[in-house]
Amino acid sequence: MNKQILYFGDSSLNGAAAYLAGLMVHSGWAFDYMPSDQRATRALIEPLRSLFIISDYSARMLADDLQWQIAAAVQRGAGLLMIGGWESFHGSGGNWDKAALGKILPVEIAAQDDRINCDQPALVVLKAEHPITAGLPWNDRPPTIGGFNAVTAKPQAQVLLEVERYAVRRSGNATAFEARDRQALLVAGMHGAGRVAALATDAAPHWVGGLVDWGHARVTAKAPDADEVEVGNLYTQFFRQLLGWTGKLQ
Repeated sequence: MNKQILYFGDSSLNGAAAYLAGLMVHSGWAFDYMPSDQRATRALIEPLRSLFIISDYSARMLADDLQWQIAAAVQRGAGLLMIGGWESFHGSGGNWDKAALGKILPVEIAAQDDRINCDQPALVVLKAEHPITAGLPWNDRPPTIGGFNAVTAKPQAQVLLEVERYAVRRSGNATAFEARDRQALLVAGMHGAGRVAALATDAAPHWVGGLVDWGHARVTAKAPDADEVEVGNLYTQFFRQLLGWTGKLQ
């Protein structure tokens, strides 16, 4: 039986990939995994998949003909999700702006380094209601992130979440928060019969920031051959809904 998800990147299962891998196992989804330092093979691409995930995986590690093969699978109904990181979107060596799969994402990717590291508060705020964002307390308990890739939503795509950055100043015992700007953080769209999504921040430290602990309860998860992770229950729900919608997973 083919595993329904193919997951590229996030270093290794003993590193950042343990987070998303653990959540997939917790949700009951089977997946194949390709570490960031290994090139994709045709044998990995050919099985039928419901969802392709790319996160901190350079475009140079995925040959052009294999990218076109994935794009064709998405056109027929598979899902494609890119998650932010230093080798996602353009990043520092991601270079997906020049790649076939980058072209079918619901965002325009910069031709230069698009990484933004947040040393002051950066809140995740709701822009639009959607199955991915449903049932989560975006207004009552907005989470924070530590960084993101600056992307621009394509005209036909839908911005679901934005990141709002704040400048914070202290004067005596008073603290003043001043909103600086908002940028697209989660964008969803279609490519043919397939769903495509771009989450511009990371699923794992350090860019994930406080989002990884979002919630009032703890969830422990572990994928085979991966480190165990402990995360917030709302973080878990958000990523389950993100992967579930994009890949049409049950």
